[in-house]
Amino acid sequence: MSNNQQETHLNRARASLRQALSWYGNLHKSEFDSELAGLIKPEIQQISANLNKLDYNVIRIAAFGLVSRGKSAVLNALLGQKILQTGPLNGVTQYPRSIRWNPGGKIEIELIDTPGLGEIGGDNQAKMAREVSRQADLILFVVSGDITRTEYEALWDLRQGQKPLILVFNKIDLYPDTDKTRIYANLQELGASSRGKPLKPDEIVMVAAEPAALEVRVEYADGTQDYEWETPPPQIEELQQAILKILNREGRSLLSLNALVQAREAEESIAAKTVELREKQAEDLIWQYTKYKSLAVGFNPIAFLDICGGIVADLALIRSLSRLYGLPMTGYEAGKLLKTILSSCGGLLLSELGSSFVLGFGKSAIAISSGENPLNITAFAGTAVTQAGIAGYGAYSVGKAAQVYLEKGCSWGELGVSNVIEEILRDVKSDTILYRLQEEMGIK
Repeated sequence: MSNNQQETHLNRARASLRQALSWYGNLHKSEFDSELAGLIKPEIQQISANLNKLDYNVIRIAAFGLVSRGKSAVLNALLGQKILQTGPLNGVTQYPRSIRWNPGGKIEIELIDTPGLGEIGGDNQAKMAREVSRQADLILFVVSGDITRTEYEALWDLRQGQKPLILVFNKIDLYPDTDKTRIYANLQELGASSRGKPLKPDEIVMVAAEPAALEVRVEYADGTQDYEWETPPPQIEELQQAILKILNREGRSLLSLNALVQAREAEESIAAKTVELREKQAEDLIWQYTKYKSLAVGFNPIAFLDICGGIVADLALIRSLSRLYGLPMTGYEAGKLLKTILSSCGGLLLSELGSSFVLGFGKSAIAISSGENPLNITAFAGTAVTQAGIAGYGAYSVGKAAQVYLEKGCSWGELGVSNVIEEILRDVKSDTILYRLQEEMGIK
């Protein structure tokens, strides 16, 4: 991607996060209760932290892998110095540790070393891995040979986070060329995404981060010979070049995408907490609109106004629910949401519109011809009750469906995080590491 394209992604992401902070800042105003403000404080801090990260252009690269695969050694080799502790014993790295790496350019890189998968027991391990992978913009998954079942499961779990990933085949100095070629081909297939497409050259790299010492013969000037152990330099250039190529080509887009994904998670959490806290008020509001819509449609004798009035009532209900939750929504966005609800509910709600049309015109004809005839008045009342029941059902269904969509937070609209995420992924080309995410998320 061009620099201009990446800069556009970065600016759109910044604008989206600023808008979210502005919107959710309303939840701290006096008309909203302090309990909710306290509940959503961590999420607002998360969105603010992501905005700061965008402003500082810091890319986070986290290394994962099983015990003794050489994660710390790989990061030391990238840094060009032994900062992270390594050793022959399992579990040298006990907690995540981050170190700044500045290979040149505008983007700062933060390398994150993690404990080997399987070193920490149970829930603590899973929680730590999820949190580090969530914060990372790019993941290095380090292996040292054919993938084991445990590694495959760990790799699959990391893939569910929908993060760009490089599979690092370490310790290649221990394998003859024929074995390296075979293992590389296996890794290409096993490291593939859920769509089964093999890894591309940018997504799989062979390295020897801490090569084993070799015994070499030394000849002295007096003709004597001796043998010494010598450690070859790391073979890390291919990984360095792959990382720098990715960051130069799409680094700011990677940064923007991850900040938006985290913001979307925070917004969904804010909305879910708000929906839960205001559940009773929302239920009362839905029933109130159900009653008003039923009465309005039932007593109105003009068919056209039945249809228009029903749609207006549904739009008003959606906007009232969004105001109750403190979530932003314009009339245009409410209309889009109503259209989505109508289409996703199949024929149930669409049949309400058809019923309003048919029954409404029938009711209008009865009203015109009723005069003093009690039979016609009875027919009008029966039709009105039927139509009122259908309208009430429609209002209640729209209200409950709107709740589900509102739980997703304010991800809609031109600068909504979901919309900007799709914009970025639509821009990516087939030669980028982000292209796999476009395929996995089904964005065209």
